[in-house]
Parts: sequence; structure tokens; C-alpha cells
Amino acid sequence: MLNRTRILVLAGTRPEAIKLAPVILKLKNLRDIFEISVCATGQHLEMLNQAFLDFNIVPDINLEIMKQGQSLSGVTARLFDAINARLDIENPDWILVQGDTTSVMVGSVCGFYRKIKVGHIEAGLRSNNRWAPFPEEINRKIVSIVADKHFAPTEKAKQNLLKEGVDEADIFVTGNTVIDALLCMVEKVRKNRPDISPNILEPLLKNYRMVLITGHRRENFGEPFENICIAIRELAESTKDTIFVYPVHLNPNVREPVMRILSGVQQVFLTEPLSYKSFVWLMDKSSIILTDSGGIQEEALSLSKPVLVMREVTERPEGVATGLVKLVGTQKKQIVESVSSVLYAQTKIQTENVFPNPYGDGNAAARIVEAIR
Repeated sequence: MLNRTRILVLAGTRPEAIKLAPVILKLKNLRDIFEISVCATGQHLEMLNQAFLDFNIVPDINLEIMKQGQSLSGVTARLFDAINARLDIENPDWILVQGDTTSVMVGSVCGFYRKIKVGHIEAGLRSNNRWAPFPEEINRKIVSIVADKHFAPTEKAKQNLLKEGVDEADIFVTGNTVIDALLCMVEKVRKNRPDISPNILEPLLKNYRMVLITGHRRENFGEPFENICIAIRELAESTKDTIFVYPVHLNPNVREPVMRILSGVQQVFLTEPLSYKSFVWLMDKSSIILTDSGGIQEEALSLSKPVLVMREVTERPEGVATGLVKLVGTQKKQIVESVSSVLYAQTKIQTENVFPNPYGDGNAAARIVEAIR
């Protein structure tokens, strides 16, 4: 057998796991060409493993870098030591990273130091604000400097890279792998409903509307999260035919204000982080998605769901251009007015299918694997 190309796939968070899963599965189907190791940094291990499990993927390596209450610089230092030590063992030909987390930035720099090829999935996103999202905007710029191959989800992302001097021959417009993951999973959950709490399922079966909520951005810690939670409470107290479902991130900076302000509020259902298949089912059933996430802005377009983004800027302007995605910031008044406006049709948001989805057609992973091959 010819020598196979050794690839280390690095994942730190749940969104990375979801977006990397289609690529991992494609690579594993070519075992005669590629030798794959999936490495979890341990950044959000419980949530990451849960997401991988929905795709029948189990990480080969866990770096276990997390400590209670550690600083961003502390996480970064531990990641450099742990990833560097693991590269001594694995000695890969390629490192594949996805997105813009601190794990992604450190993994790509470690690869550069060792002259290992780095492939960056979801390359070229830019908000052009170094503080929002923080620290992701700087993380992804660093990755773009050291990466060998840039897998851009959209033409706009490619243009961002070209403006920064990246060689066009090293840029591949692939679409976003989250669309691959979503289209695969939504087909499954429409045929077989996953386990959903009866407290949530019962009102949905009675045709209650649902606002699905996620929040985790570091730049929203503190007063912005307080505002978000107060807005949700006010909305829930003013309606009788809508439920508000909030799978709460494990970060204590998120959980503390959410639990303090929203626990016990009628019509608000706080849950632990959900499996990807359960979350996709809820997205598919939702009336509005209220979020500060990046990936959901992409997924929602394939489900024709209005998304209200609790951020001041987005690195995904293509979604805003469709009319389905709207930036609403983190001020209570704006959030309440925006959600109410959509729920009660004071503002018409286009909800029929928007095709083609600017973020992809479900074949991004195949294009990425072919580019590496």
C-alpha cells in the first residue's frame, strides 16, 4: 500500500464538531488515501463529544486543556503546550482546523512552526471589528496568515482573503460544511423525532409558536447578557401563545444571568445543551431564532427561518442580504420590539425558501476533500 496522507483534525467546540463532521466522514471513506486522527482539545469537551456522537464520530485524542475559571491567555498557553506535544506523537502531513476559536488559532500556528500544512475550513470571514466577535476576529486573521489552503464558504469570503494578499491559487470556494451537516440531519429528524422534553413538545403539538434562543459570545458577557435575559423575560410575560426555548451554554458567564433572571418564568424553558439532532428538530419547528451565534445564521436559511442576531456586527453579511437575518444588538428595547414585530407580523420578513443558500448546497465537504487530495 502507498503511504497515506496523515491528517490531524483539530476540534475545540461544539460548532467545530458539527462543521468538521462531514469532512471527517468523507476522509474516513478514503482510508486507502488518508490516515485520520480526530483531536479534541477539551475546550468544551462534553458539548463537543455530544455533537460528534450524532454523526457516530468518537475523537481519537483528548488534550484535556480546560481548567476552572482560566483566563483567555491561560487557555492559549495550555493549548500551545498540549498541541505541540501531540504533534511530536502524531507527526501529521496536514492539520485541518475549522472556524475561529482559540484552539483553531493555536493549532494553525503550531502547524506553521513545524512546517506542517494547514487547511483552514470556513476561511475568510471578517466583521472588520477586532473587538466583535472577540477574540475570533483576530484569531481567524492569524490563521489566514499561516494557512496553506483556505476553504472559503462564499465568494465574499474569498474576496476578503484576496484583499489581504492570500494567493488565489490557495483559495477554494466550497460552501460551508454546516449546510452539509444540517441537510443530512434534518432529513433524519423529520422521519424520526428525537427525544424532546414533554414540557416543550406538548405546547408545540398544540400549535404554540416557539422562539428558539442561543447565546454564548464572550463580548456579550456582563451587561449585554443581562439585557438579553430581561428582554426574553418581558417577551415571555407578554404572550400566551409562544414558548421560549433556551438551551443554556455551560459557560458560567452565560449560565449565571440566565438562571438568575429566567428561572421559573412561565413559557420560558431552560434546558441543558442539546444534541445536534434535537437542536435541528427545534430549529425546524421554530417561528424565530434569537441568537448571537454565527453558524445558526447560515443554517436558518436552509430552513427558511427568520434569525434575529443579538450582535452589533456580523461576519456573515450574505445572510443579512437575504432579508431573513437581522442584526438587533443587545439592548432590551430593540430585542423586544424586533421579536414582537416578527411574531405579530408588524414587519414582514421573507420566509419562503431563499435559494440558493449563499452558504452552500450541501457539498462543501466533498470539495474540501478533493482539494486536499
